[in-house]
Amino acid sequence: MSDMKFKKDATRIMKRYEGNPILHVDDFPGVGQIYNPSVVKYNGEFIMLVSVVDYAAEGGGTDVGQTRIARSKDGIHFELSDENFIKVPDREPFNLTKHFIDNRITKIDDTYYIVTPVMMKNDHLAPVGMLGKTNDFKSYEAISIITAPRNRGASLFPEKINGIYYKLDRPYDYPSASSGEIWISDSPDLVHWGNFRPVLHQGYKFWNTVKIGPTPPIKTEKGWLEIMHGCAATAGGTYYYVGAILLDMNEPWKIIGKTSSYLLMPEKEYELHGNSDNTVFPCCPLADYETDTLYLYYGAADRAIGLATGSISEIVEACIEEI
Repeated sequence: MSDMKFKKDATRIMKRYEGNPILHVDDFPGVGQIYNPSVVKYNGEFIMLVSVVDYAAEGGGTDVGQTRIARSKDGIHFELSDENFIKVPDREPFNLTKHFIDNRITKIDDTYYIVTPVMMKNDHLAPVGMLGKTNDFKSYEAISIITAPRNRGASLFPEKINGIYYKLDRPYDYPSASSGEIWISDSPDLVHWGNFRPVLHQGYKFWNTVKIGPTPPIKTEKGWLEIMHGCAATAGGTYYYVGAILLDMNEPWKIIGKTSSYLLMPEKEYELHGNSDNTVFPCCPLADYETDTLYLYYGAADRAIGLATGSISEIVEACIEEI
């Protein structure tokens, strides 16, 4: 037997909440799917934007997802609204959009900006990133389509860097969807974007051989912590994992560290079996700087939502040491 010993193991940083899942489709009659949340703190509450598909959704088939709000005082027990939160105006291009799921929320100053990867009606190329905003999580204002197709999962940085806004993009090929990278772009005003450039190609480790995708970056003393998903095709099927990279604070297109291992993989029954088997999927991690805690709310197999927590500083170190 080998006497090799590993002093550190990044797969042990995140700990699942023992009461998982915190939301499950079986608790909501008439709902066919519930998955891929984004969570922020607002006015002392945990606000979750939840991806939901009703059996009775207009249109049937695919691309009929909606976003609803769930609220919680403790971050564990959430009350899910019956109302759709993202409602777009009846004018182009917004009246051509559908399937409002997988939101990424970024607070910039006092405004919560939401990037939603939407599909398009009439077989137009998609998905594209739709930017909207809210100041109270009661009303939603659509702003613009801010990506070209096919781009899924665009995520804003929470502040300007050297006077410029940045976002991470996730372009991918079609129709096979056999690859997906992370790119970066910048903007003077959050609407007009350019200077697109690649950041990271999928396949640097076994758990992300097919595609990778971003979430809104988290500012730390050592750089921008980027929690991402990785997808791998295995003999047992497709698996979605969670990992992390660290980006330079002033030149965020430069990678200064990344986890070699995943942080989370599908292991529990509610993660392994559902409408999308073998899936743990993050959209918007929540950082508590006072307690050095990352709250990772994640979609599980498109039927449930789980919670895992871990040390922000340990994840950063795992990126730097590439463990």
